[in-house]
Amino acid sequence: MRRITRLATPVAAALALAGQLFAGGFYLVLGNPDASPEARKLNAVLTIKADGCHDPTGAKLTATAFGIVNGERREIPLKLDALTSPGMFALAQQWPAEGRWVIRLVARNGEQFTNSLVTAGPNGVDRFHDKADHREFTAADVDAMLR
Repeated sequence: MRRITRLATPVAAALALAGQLFAGGFYLVLGNPDASPEARKLNAVLTIKADGCHDPTGAKLTATAFGIVNGERREIPLKLDALTSPGMFALAQQWPAEGRWVIRLVARNGEQFTNSLVTAGPNGVDRFHDKADHREFTAADVDAMLR
């Protein structure tokens, strides 16, 4: 019995700490604009929801497109439309159809920070293979996704 207690105690402690690691998280959920009539009216190619254990009404989101067109690097600030659902935004295509693009989404909510990189090209936005992190992505991160 003593051996079971000795093994169970560290496992229980690790599980308790793991729960605290994920509590209070802040992240972005990328969605299909076809699921939202409001986003469809805005001709959105992507919906973004600020989510986690926080008040989503305080989330501030910005977006920038980085691309290479005809060998020339381009950077375009993007306009996001806030949807009626708190913390939900729609992104319409504001970058040229030609070339390869990476969209950087940056979200802040008070002291919380998260950002995501998502590729876009002639076939639309690839919301299934985004790269997300709580550290700010660098130009090298963007360049790696553009390759």
